[in-house]
Amino acid sequence: MRTPDPTKADQPARTSDVGTTWSRSHTFAARELCAPRTAEELQETIASSSRIRALGSRHSFNDVADTEGKLVTVHDLPERVDVDDSAATVTVSGGTTYGRLAEHLSHTHWALQNMGSLPHISVAGATATGTHGSGDAHRNLSAAVSAVDVVTADGEMHRWTREGHTDFGGRVLSLGALGVATTVTLDLVPTFDMRQDVWFDLPWPSLIENLDAIMASAYSVSVMPDWSHSETAGKVWLKSRCDAWDATLDPARFGARWARTERGELAEGQNANQTTQGGVPGPWWSRLPHFRPDADPSRGDEIQTEYFVPRRFGPDALRSLREVSPAFAPLVQVSELRTVAGDEQWLSPAHGRDSLAIHMTWRNEPEQVREVLPIVEAALEPYDPRPHWGKWFTHDGATVQRQYPRLGDFRTLVESLDPEGKFNNAFLERTLGSRRW
Repeated sequence: MRTPDPTKADQPARTSDVGTTWSRSHTFAARELCAPRTAEELQETIASSSRIRALGSRHSFNDVADTEGKLVTVHDLPERVDVDDSAATVTVSGGTTYGRLAEHLSHTHWALQNMGSLPHISVAGATATGTHGSGDAHRNLSAAVSAVDVVTADGEMHRWTREGHTDFGGRVLSLGALGVATTVTLDLVPTFDMRQDVWFDLPWPSLIENLDAIMASAYSVSVMPDWSHSETAGKVWLKSRCDAWDATLDPARFGARWARTERGELAEGQNANQTTQGGVPGPWWSRLPHFRPDADPSRGDEIQTEYFVPRRFGPDALRSLREVSPAFAPLVQVSELRTVAGDEQWLSPAHGRDSLAIHMTWRNEPEQVREVLPIVEAALEPYDPRPHWGKWFTHDGATVQRQYPRLGDFRTLVESLDPEGKFNNAFLERTLGSRRW
């Protein structure tokens, strides 16, 4: 147990008002936000707090990171990006964003296997809440974590490793319930180049009938369905490794067409904030995310939801949503379908099963969105949906808990590391169990 140093009582970590999440979809109830500048200062802050939670880059849409006590950020800790060539890993400070990490790796012969659509999110926050990219062979971003340095409830620093902890599957994607991560070690792969191509006017019947083939047609695939249209599902966004590009792939096979491109102009449907499309080759870090790190991510004024269903249920889940789409389509700004490979993270929405992730970006109209979410969830209910932890959902705790076979093991792990519930909060109580687990 780390004892707070009384000589530092008048020298607290820098504090400020907390404010809101990135999209203003949630206003934090926490009383203050602490920003320690050293690991020792972070340890003192945690040891002296009765209730505390870690705040990442604020890209969650609910209260998963909130607390009745204080919040702490690791963004002001010294930046660290250490590449280990022999182990093919990189150790990075937890507050570093994926975009910043990619910038460092761009000067090496290494790459990340996958990234989320936003490079603006922090490594520690993204891996703790189940953020993912897309691709049949790509698991949740947390599955790439091989080690993590964490300050636990007693203020002590611990290093947890994939090889050294048989319960490592419960220690990374932990929703902030186990401590505050200061550094994260990620697996690397040899660098590679990519291109992005887009299809338009994919018919709904073709999407449903050929879902597996379409999602397997590139390294990473996103389908942007239009729920308001009765015939045309929308566009398909393909991210392909240049060394594996299939030049014979013809979208006409699925009833779609190539996006139009003009030399020197953005590809059809592309906005200036997005990474380069139109089949132009480029390094992995400039193609894997949807959005450029130097531009505003997504739309901003929005609410997001996402549900993971087993891949085998994908076509039926889409059919069920289409049946009720008149009730929710007018509120949808953008929708996206992505695939995520199954993993061994205890609280991963893709735990133990290859999944289809069904995402909605809603207009920022909270009351109307709350009214339609039960309709969406009821349509998906026969297909064992698991909601994204950082986005809106209305499932009650019992419904969520039934989806996670290792939840009992996770509760035991939390009790052993945080018996007083220092990192507990209303979100965890509501979704995963009682106040004392």
